[in-house]
Amino acid sequence: MIRPSSPLTMLLSRHTRRREFITLLGGAAAWPLAARAQQPAMPVIGYLSGRTPEESADDAAAFRQGLNEMDYIVGRNVAIEYRWAEGQYDRLPALVADLIAHKVTVLSVFGPPTALAAKAATVTIPIVFDVGVDPVDIGLVASLNRPGGNLTGMTLLTASLGAKRVGLLRELIPKADLMAVLVNTTSEGMTQAKDVQDAARKAGLRAIVLNAATDADIDAAFATLSRQRIGGLMVGGDQFLDTRRDRIVALAARHSMPTIYHRRDFVVGGGLMSYGTSIADVYRQVGVYTGRILKGEKPADLPVLQPTKFELVINLRTARALGLTIPPGILAIADEVIE
Repeated sequence: MIRPSSPLTMLLSRHTRRREFITLLGGAAAWPLAARAQQPAMPVIGYLSGRTPEESADDAAAFRQGLNEMDYIVGRNVAIEYRWAEGQYDRLPALVADLIAHKVTVLSVFGPPTALAAKAATVTIPIVFDVGVDPVDIGLVASLNRPGGNLTGMTLLTASLGAKRVGLLRELIPKADLMAVLVNTTSEGMTQAKDVQDAARKAGLRAIVLNAATDADIDAAFATLSRQRIGGLMVGGDQFLDTRRDRIVALAARHSMPTIYHRRDFVVGGGLMSYGTSIADVYRQVGVYTGRILKGEKPADLPVLQPTKFELVINLRTARALGLTIPPGILAIADEVIE
């Protein structure tokens, strides 16, 4: 015989079912928390440049594009810690140490002094570099094809482009017999200077080297140009000189000095002409390599890349201000002409 439940029994039954439901709900709510606790932390890239953040916006965007090509989206599945030396190379060791303290997964570094500072700081964190010299010569890697160790990246071969720049400047100013190259000899400048001098000698020219490692050096170099009646100037690739872009372009204009640079942004800022590696492509490639390392590849197994894209940019407004006519042959091969 089934007896009807008493009011007390029914009340206790309802309380029991409610406790069971709350327990079940609590367990379900805890599942995502437990799952999140088991997920790996978002990888962090340490981005270290010798330049300033203001003049590096396009470079950093190209780097992120390379990451995107490897399915890494900043803020979604990867983070970036940026550090900037702003042309002050003595700050680099501290900046590297700060990034390492942030437990970065990989270091992406730009410029020889920056790469050397990173190499000196760690043998375990993977490093992807971008340098304008032979990385074997300065001790970054064992060889281009088999880097070994924890570093790989790109060499811009900036120095080897000196002969092309000499040829362009000679064609633009055929009567000049004395040229100059402005470099920072505390960085990769000596290699570039030698390359330019060798190329000038083969072309029947003389080339003097002007060193600039400080703002005062830059002013002194342009004073020397005026005294010696230099026919044309080449500005070497160096992140300290890059951070003084506006100053150098203004001095070249003030001294009516035909000048060829290594980066497009000098010409966009009023410089006469540039010839060099496509910087946007270089930063993109460094981003791709960084993404490949985040996916598990080892720097030792990734050969050092060499550039495949080069660009000639000419500013016709500046040419007219200098009283120069750009030869049709140069205009015909220019990748960009600024009117």
